[in-house]
Amino acid sequence: MLVFEYLPNGSVCGHLYDTGKESMTRLEFKQRLSIAIGAAKGLNHLHSLVPPLIHKGFKTSNVLVDENFIAKVADAGIDRLLRGFDGAAPSHHPSSCSSIYQDPEVHSLAQLSESSDVYSFGVFLSELITGKEASSLVSSEPREYLAHWMETHFSSNEDVTDPRLGGSFTSEGMKELVMLTLQCVSPAARRRPKMRLIAAELDRILEKEMSLTTVMGDGTAIVTLGSQLFTS
Repeated sequence: MLVFEYLPNGSVCGHLYDTGKESMTRLEFKQRLSIAIGAAKGLNHLHSLVPPLIHKGFKTSNVLVDENFIAKVADAGIDRLLRGFDGAAPSHHPSSCSSIYQDPEVHSLAQLSESSDVYSFGVFLSELITGKEASSLVSSEPREYLAHWMETHFSSNEDVTDPRLGGSFTSEGMKELVMLTLQCVSPAARRRPKMRLIAAELDRILEKEMSLTTVMGDGTAIVTLGSQLFTS
């Protein structure tokens, strides 16, 4: 028997793009940063174990939030449980390489590493930014790198940030989050930061965002279009 903590607000995807949910919550920018911090610290904890525990199936639906929208990472180690601890991953496992969250540098579950979890986390960040499933953002044939999609769209005249964010963020805070996301989804694993550095950077962005919006007044944050995020 498995025992799980009850988290009444369910998964983050239920508040971002799961239209089947009747009680979707409008998550403001600072809330999304706070959720990202909780998830980053959860993955960092797994990676700091001896030996490190690789999640291997991290995705937005595995980030659960409690009544205060404090994030918890779910299903860590489920891959080993499903494989019966024998090292042979079944071909029908949901974390197959066809997943948008899958590290493009690896070709099997056995090759996944800490940097693979970082890539998956970057995909999660992209969904917090856009409010859409990452699989709907990039073409699958041929597979387009998410990093390339983000660089292209955030430097064009198209604003791809979630419109439900409204004026709840500053252009500087969003730009810094986009740049961090691009580092996480870099096609080259060696260029991706460690989870502890990601958690620290998210903490810094949130702290700065709170100080800026406090000075400027809630709801009056300066918002720029995606086309301007990389031009200043």
